[in-house]
Amino acid sequence: MPQSPFMEMLRSEMRLRGNSLRTEKSYLYWIRQYIRFHRLKHPSDMGAEHVKSFLSWLACERHVAVNTQKVALNALVFMYHKILKQDLGELDFKLAQKQRRLPVVLTPEEVLKILNKLDGRNKTIIEVLYGSGLRVNECLALRVQDICLKTCAVTIREGKGNKDRQSILSQHLIAPLTELITSALDIQREDNERGVGPSMPVALARKYPNAYKSPGWMFIFPSSGLCAHPITGELCRHHLHDSVVRKALKPAVSAAGIHKKVNCHTFRHSFATHLLQNGCDIRTVQELLGHNDVKTTQIYTHVLGQHYAGTMSPLDRIKGGL
Repeated sequence: MPQSPFMEMLRSEMRLRGNSLRTEKSYLYWIRQYIRFHRLKHPSDMGAEHVKSFLSWLACERHVAVNTQKVALNALVFMYHKILKQDLGELDFKLAQKQRRLPVVLTPEEVLKILNKLDGRNKTIIEVLYGSGLRVNECLALRVQDICLKTCAVTIREGKGNKDRQSILSQHLIAPLTELITSALDIQREDNERGVGPSMPVALARKYPNAYKSPGWMFIFPSSGLCAHPITGELCRHHLHDSVVRKALKPAVSAAGIHKKVNCHTFRHSFATHLLQNGCDIRTVQELLGHNDVKTTQIYTHVLGQHYAGTMSPLDRIKGGL
């Protein structure tokens, strides 16, 4: 779908600044919504009052979550401050209602029930999410060089906030990951014979044009087909799309008889909660999850139940404990 010259300019500017493709997609979406809300006026002909009315509309009419409103604000601030060089000043807009929801967490028994309803590659992916606390796209973007089977460590490259971090890897995953890596490298060799390979970071591919032939750069969970690189347009093989995992997970949850709202991120929540239940230090959990602020990690202390801070229910106490 063709874009306006202004939107293409925004896209090019974000790529020059090194923004992730997800940030680019999100920012462009909210800028389009802002323009449509004001009946296709050009942003350069609008200003602080227009931004204020749009953000207030999101809160009062659309009833968006506070984080959604923040993303829209960040997109508009980027456009006005970085591109149009226009100062918005103080924006006294209606804030979205802060929604504090506790994460859905599975018990270890429930995790095991779901895993028993999965098999093959999809089972391994969910096991990595639960065993290492990864986000689904962090898992799917893993390359061969990111896994150390000897030390049972996994390196997450350019995770949320464009940060690298390391996490633990379950010993039970050594065998299935070894099998998947072998299969992925076979696919890479076949692709290389046709002059293609895994999708690569643009700057690195420019500096090392043959890097796509290196086994270390192959995705552990490659997609089934080739596609055009989203930036260069060159034919390549990307990693598996997260929709494949979601489609496999839904029937497994149903077959396991789990009546909670379970998605891929639930296993990351369960990873953190179960570590804390087992006595792991909250700072360690923070590092494994890649949280900037320990306050983000502290949300999991609220779903620990009777073991939270060693507290016993007063009913258990008068009944003589457990």
